[in-house]
Amino acid sequence: MPEGHTVHRLAHAFAELFGGHRLAVSSPQGRFTDGAALLDGRALVGTEAHGKQLFLAFAGPDRHAFAGPDRHRPAALGTADGSDTATVEAEPRWLRVHLGLYGSWTFDGDESFRAPHAIGAPRRRVAEEEVAVRQAGVPVAGDWSPPAPRGAVRVRLLGEHGVADLTGPTACEVVTAQEKAAVQGRLGPDPLRSDGDPEAFVRAVRTTRRPVGELLMDQAVLAGVGNIYRAEALYRARLHPRRAGRDVPAARLRAMWADLRELMADGVATGRIVTTRPEHRNHLGEAGDVALVPDDDDRWYVYHRSGRPCLVCGTKVSEAEMAGRRVFWCPRCQRAPRA
Repeated sequence: MPEGHTVHRLAHAFAELFGGHRLAVSSPQGRFTDGAALLDGRALVGTEAHGKQLFLAFAGPDRHAFAGPDRHRPAALGTADGSDTATVEAEPRWLRVHLGLYGSWTFDGDESFRAPHAIGAPRRRVAEEEVAVRQAGVPVAGDWSPPAPRGAVRVRLLGEHGVADLTGPTACEVVTAQEKAAVQGRLGPDPLRSDGDPEAFVRAVRTTRRPVGELLMDQAVLAGVGNIYRAEALYRARLHPRRAGRDVPAARLRAMWADLRELMADGVATGRIVTTRPEHRNHLGEAGDVALVPDDDDRWYVYHRSGRPCLVCGTKVSEAEMAGRRVFWCPRCQRAPRA
């Protein structure tokens, strides 16, 4: 399942690729025909991510200004040229998407359809021969035309220069602003959002006996953290996953929030989850120094490293099941709580 940084990357990708543009919205699969009809011909006027939930705002066909990602709602929408003669649509329609375990977005488009945040988060299809031609600096001949949908495409968003196809989501629906707020009201704070409240996270953890390893995966406690960030944040905080939430000092939880915010922001920027510090990486760069960019063997401290030596102390990493998911920790660096 994609972790929160991937969904924020998607929000940025949609902002850069489709922001302010009228889109043709359809459901090639047929399972979202009614919802697509509500959005078809409208302009994408805002994108937002909260945890693992993606929200795309659509306004009427004469509203083209874009509100930008990480906005709570596009309250006033200006004209396409950015002038002050704004047209206000108080209630845009929101497309809510939760990718779940199997969902994905696939992008395709012409030579102008580029977005740095689309690299590594969603998948993008470009013919190999077209890539070679572009790398050689030769213009691509002819007009771009959208490819036929591949697989069971729930939603297709089609603009003048590109297309985005959604397949296999857990949730896909059109919601009102009030319904969107209700969904977000059930979510915990998101470290990547400007309104993320670390004190709400601290309170939620310290008022329960539940293990902190479970709490970090509870989207009502902390939105956006998945199994990788859970394991790695606990390791970096030197916390055993079975330690009771109420026994974790508030200062340690605030430090974990700040650490997660930094790690996840790096994931948004790079499209990769890297949690190890350079001094803890084993492989060497070309000059013989410890590599600044880790390979797949040492970019995580404990996640999927069960039975292998801890990168810091050499103790074998442990693995167990917790609330239906696998959890990883170092028995020496993360001491078990006393019985």
